[in-house]
Amino acid sequence: MSDMRGDNFGSDADVLSARLVSANRTAPKSPSEALQPESVPPPPQRSRAVRHPLVVFMNFMLTIVIVTGVVLGGGLIVGKMQFERDGALDQERTIPVQRGEGLSEIAATLQREGAISSKWLFIAGVWLNQQQNALKAGEYLIPAHASMSEIMDAMVEGKSIVYAVTIPEGLTSKQIVDRLLADEVLVGEITEIPEEGTLLPARYDFTRGDTRQNILARMQRERDRLLTDVWARRASDLPLQNINELVVLASIVEKETALADERSQVAAVFINRLRLNMRLQTDPTVIYGLFGGAGKPSDYVLTRADLEKETPYNTYRIDGLPPGPIANPGAASLEAVANPSRTRDLFFVADGSGGHAFAETYEEHLRNVARWREFNAAQRADQAAAEAAEAEALPDPDAPLALSPEEEPAQ
Repeated sequence: MSDMRGDNFGSDADVLSARLVSANRTAPKSPSEALQPESVPPPPQRSRAVRHPLVVFMNFMLTIVIVTGVVLGGGLIVGKMQFERDGALDQERTIPVQRGEGLSEIAATLQREGAISSKWLFIAGVWLNQQQNALKAGEYLIPAHASMSEIMDAMVEGKSIVYAVTIPEGLTSKQIVDRLLADEVLVGEITEIPEEGTLLPARYDFTRGDTRQNILARMQRERDRLLTDVWARRASDLPLQNINELVVLASIVEKETALADERSQVAAVFINRLRLNMRLQTDPTVIYGLFGGAGKPSDYVLTRADLEKETPYNTYRIDGLPPGPIANPGAASLEAVANPSRTRDLFFVADGSGGHAFAETYEEHLRNVARWREFNAAQRADQAAAEAAEAEALPDPDAPLALSPEEEPAQ
């Protein structure tokens, strides 16, 4: 029995295997069927979502954005390299940037002068650095081979060529205006001459294109600022009624001495005279009364008759201070009047060394005057002797010309 069951089981397995092989085996084709091409299976169907027009449009736009980004990124990298690379300028050059010029005008000027290779690249670089409103007017010295980036930085920082006008102490307002008008770098007209004593002499820096009127305005502001400070620190016992009188007296001190260590002594003499109601009797006020803001001609010699002339400024003829300043005093003279030396001097006269000899009494003053006259006479004598010696050294214009041996006539 067992053998028979085993045989039947094996037989059934073989039958099942044979059926599976038969099911998987392709049926044999006839010769004509073998020659026919096999059919290609149809492609897989795309989903309706993929074929939607909106999806197609979004894919197209994404492609454009990516391509544009790549192009712009590459352009920015190349542009940045060009903006920062050395320029083609072979030697340094001065290039002016006028007030009121915009970025396009500045770039055009730089390209015309050869400082940059491309106007539009410079404009783009300035915009990308957000400096389009920070470029300053002025005159710039562009170094050789300066990059566009370096030029932009120089204009943003205002590193332009700086000029200066120096106004000496003691000039009148008209003389100051004349100096400003003679400056060839400053521009513009001056509408009117400022009042005497309202300008502060000093050095004033400026750049090309700055106006003369602007320099005057700066001088007035600086004078007001300084004067307010000096007046606030003045000595409490000054015989001055107001701040304007301080300026008037400071202008007189300025014209009387150019020595820094003498200003407070000269100021003390005038302060002491005002306390005693003595006339100031100072020559610079006489000169201003005669010539005004134009100043004394260089060849004019003040005479005793001039001291007697009636003018509002002649302190030999009027009491107290003149009606206004006779010049524009500097800071040192304003300080000297606000805080003069504590002396009892009432007189001073030149001592021949560039300074003055001071005296408390008239008798002492007369001795100082006598010494000055002796010194002055000696100076004139020495000058006359020098001129005479020089005249003797000159050839006689009526004498015949000396002949060289070759030119002498034969005997």
